[in-house]
Amino acid sequence: MTDSRLTAAKILQEIIENKTFASDAKLHFEEEISNDSAFITMLTQTALRHMLSIKRHLKQFIKKKLPPRASLVWYLLILGSTEVLYMDTPDYAAINSYVELIKKNFDKYLAGFANAVLRKVVSSKENPSPEKEEFFPPEFRKILNLDYNKKTVRKIEQTFISEPKLDISCKEDSSIWAQKLNATLLPLGSLRLDNRGAINKLLGFKEGAWWVQDFAASLAAKTLGKELKGQQILDLCAAPGGKTAQLLSARANVTALDISENRLSRLKENISRLKLAQPEILCADAVTYLNTLNTPIFDAVLLDAPCSATGTLRRHPELVHIKNLSDIEKQVSIQKQILSVVSKALKRGGTLVYCVCSLSKAEGEYQIISFLEQHPEFTIDPLTNFVPAEISEILTPEGFIRTLPYHLHRHGGADGFFIARLKKVNL
Repeated sequence: MTDSRLTAAKILQEIIENKTFASDAKLHFEEEISNDSAFITMLTQTALRHMLSIKRHLKQFIKKKLPPRASLVWYLLILGSTEVLYMDTPDYAAINSYVELIKKNFDKYLAGFANAVLRKVVSSKENPSPEKEEFFPPEFRKILNLDYNKKTVRKIEQTFISEPKLDISCKEDSSIWAQKLNATLLPLGSLRLDNRGAINKLLGFKEGAWWVQDFAASLAAKTLGKELKGQQILDLCAAPGGKTAQLLSARANVTALDISENRLSRLKENISRLKLAQPEILCADAVTYLNTLNTPIFDAVLLDAPCSATGTLRRHPELVHIKNLSDIEKQVSIQKQILSVVSKALKRGGTLVYCVCSLSKAEGEYQIISFLEQHPEFTIDPLTNFVPAEISEILTPEGFIRTLPYHLHRHGGADGFFIARLKKVNL
């Protein structure tokens, strides 16, 4: 049986060295995870949240680079330091666990080295101070520095260390389920719960009463309004289906398109669990599909565009270690390609909602401003009347929505998200 700490080290190495999302990295070691998934997730995510401080701490005591054959030992030392500095594991237990693990899988010399390093970490540790700690590596910080001042970047950074709560969208009356689940009813109808273990064990999950969806992500479909019965709506890049479920709940006729067969399988499963009518499902490249349309057939298009996902850093702390400006540039190019042909799908007078879970304005505000300059058939349909006064901080001067991780602070924050609603005024 593989030690869970060794598996966690392999996952961490996969994330950092191959710039892999944590969920994908875990899939590579699925057979090794067994029943320790919760511990492995907690350990790796805590390490990722505090990686910069842990590395600085270790480099005080490691003066030479470890040999290539011992590359995994570096990640084991990171995890050992994580347990010593940021988790409740007793110092002696953490040291013994990692030393024995290294002795068993490498040799006694590396084990002795690890023992000496971890003991120095213990003897030099102080109570961590989140107010003084930095969490974003230089390459990720460059992304934020392009669009935000130092104060805003620091406020975003301070949200990074806290695991977000669980947000859900309800198929029917949210207030009823707020009582049943002892949840907080957020502005515009989402519910927020403390994380309570396995999601599929919560009341209402098996019955299909609700689905997991961050508050910010839930806003995009809502901007189309509540009266969607009979409207033909194209949900582009639809999987895993949260926005599709919202549109179906509003009784729209939905065409859900995504390029990934696997993600569409999840969409089908989610819609079936929710006992909603199955949408028309298309597995296709968005640009290719849009270019096949000879006449506009949709009343609305919801484009949740492929993006850097930097807005989800609270839930995916690996993002700050694997994303850089080149990732932003790549996604901007893909978004521009889809936007360049989206008009082909939309009737005159129809609505285009464009959204991304990115903090970069190149993927949000600047992308849409550029689009409007090249597509005079569209105009901004401001979201001023959609956003209630209590959360007016998410509204931009142009009438877009821009949520940042520290918005809704008294409720626990939100994902970083951008939403623009546009009206097609000419063919």
